[in-house]
Amino acid sequence: MSTPPTQTWLTQEAADRLSAELAELEGPRRADIVKKIEAARAEGDLKENGGYHAAKDEQGKTEARIRQLRHMLENAHIGAPPAGESGVVGLGMLITVDIGGEEMKFLLGSREIATDDVDVYSEKSPLGAAVLGAKVGDTVIFKAPNGKEINVAVLEAQTYF
Repeated sequence: MSTPPTQTWLTQEAADRLSAELAELEGPRRADIVKKIEAARAEGDLKENGGYHAAKDEQGKTEARIRQLRHMLENAHIGAPPAGESGVVGLGMLITVDIGGEEMKFLLGSREIATDDVDVYSEKSPLGAAVLGAKVGDTVIFKAPNGKEINVAVLEAQTYF
């Protein structure tokens, strides 16, 4: 049984920004890389040709980003995430938590929707999964990658968009 594709919530601004990046990668960037590869091939022996290998690496990274952007945009829901209960942590929210006496603020969702310098945690990350659905005032526990259980108090949850 296959799992359904992950749906990403994107603001219209984020979708436009990603679409522009995709157009740049598929057009001018691809053409530039092809020219670099052709120029390096013209130099001769490809085994010891650093320019050729660098251009091929750049091509691989560019094609991977193109696939990622296409997938994201094809499966994205454009607009605000569904309005949840007031005071309940949901996707697209800016969350403030207390972890061991230190306050931490982060966006819950996709890195692609962040418009400023804010930490972003996926709802699939240990911290994101633990706070998703929690109410302001709740304390939840998540297991860190090192196996340690950490208490997290949800202090605030506000819409980011």
